[in-house]
Amino acid sequence: MSSVIRGIGMTSLRTRERMLARLREQGIRDEVTLSAMGSIARHIFVDEALSSRAYEDVSLPIGFGQTISQPYIVARMTELLRAGKPLGSVLEIGTGCGYQTAVLSKVAKEVYSVERIRPLLMKARGHLRELRMSNIKLKHADGTMGLPELAPFDGIIVTAAASHVPQELLEQLGIGGRMVIPVGTEEQILYLIEHVATTSGSEYRQTKLEPVKFVPLLGGTN
Repeated sequence: MSSVIRGIGMTSLRTRERMLARLREQGIRDEVTLSAMGSIARHIFVDEALSSRAYEDVSLPIGFGQTISQPYIVARMTELLRAGKPLGSVLEIGTGCGYQTAVLSKVAKEVYSVERIRPLLMKARGHLRELRMSNIKLKHADGTMGLPELAPFDGIIVTAAASHVPQELLEQLGIGGRMVIPVGTEEQILYLIEHVATTSGSEYRQTKLEPVKFVPLLGGTN
């Protein structure tokens, strides 16, 4: 079913423009990120019963105990990952419904996304196929392990809260690359991790950003 038919009224330019205006008011400045957000039909990634709320600044349930992040968080994490520069290869941990994946596809050359819940991955694949996105590859796997066979990545984005930063993911971040990851259990903080070159090799620099609320990052698959 086309995105024009589904969620009638949700595809209007005015609806998207209201979301973008709100994101600007919330401090999102990267026009490439804003353009990507405005070009993706967010309502097709949620159940039809919730489509009227798709462009509100709230997270919404997508089944299997998971959620689609609020637009601000998607924009914020994408803006942080880009840092005003083109992205080559990006790894996403936690495909979910595929919305963040779709936004990344507009700002990166290649997007590799890992999801541990197979039925959720199948739903995401359907959404992304509907939008005819060809630079995305999805995999059913344990996201805490990343995709070492495809590393290094220019950017890594984690869409679930880790108790700590997984060493496996750090090792897959290329020099000059950035990782955006929520960390914490009771209280979660968004972290930016930069892999920078030094005279003796390289190091990881961590910056604590802001409180966030995500579902927990879990290992294994189902």
